[in-house]
Amino acid sequence: MEHPADFARFTGNKHIQKFVAKYAKLCTPKEVVFCDGSEEEYRWLCQQLVDCGTFIKLSDAKRPDSFLARSDPSDVARVESRTFICTTYEEDSGPTNNWADPDEMMETLHGLLSGAMEGRTCYVVPFCMGPIDSPLAKCGIQLTDSAYVVVNTRIMTRMGKIALDKIGRSKDFVPCVHSVGMPLKSGARDVPWPCNATKYISHFPEISMVISF
Repeated sequence: MEHPADFARFTGNKHIQKFVAKYAKLCTPKEVVFCDGSEEEYRWLCQQLVDCGTFIKLSDAKRPDSFLARSDPSDVARVESRTFICTTYEEDSGPTNNWADPDEMMETLHGLLSGAMEGRTCYVVPFCMGPIDSPLAKCGIQLTDSAYVVVNTRIMTRMGKIALDKIGRSKDFVPCVHSVGMPLKSGARDVPWPCNATKYISHFPEISMVISF
């Protein structure tokens, strides 16, 4: 794993450095990789996903630059019953949402995330939701041990250096943490779609943070 001091090679933003260092220490990945959002990076990650069986490349003649991914039947992008709004007061979570105490939820999630990325790569993914120059756009820093998440974030958002430059040295970004929850301990074999039966998608609006597991 890269030493926190080395993160300065990728960004001079102390807030991002502190955030990455905190969760790298908790999740214990084998390495930390900052994503630049380039076409070369995207194609390299897609090839890695093909090599490990997550992606099946489709016919270039019929479906150029396209892949098939078959997820685990138990794993979908969002499960309503496992999505929580974590606010100090339950009424602030809204009438149709699941509420959870933020301190209790953070303790639960940190317990699950402890060592969760062992043997895997932690990707640091700067992203911007919306046009990069829009005053309404929102930026975030996603930490994930899933290359699948990285390539899809590039499709859905403005990702990489362009988003990192927009954030600059400010703390105006949403910190996001995600893990598949399947550490690769010594001798463990990976699977095409790693996931965990325990699932949480937790929003912390009072500190503008999202953690999913």
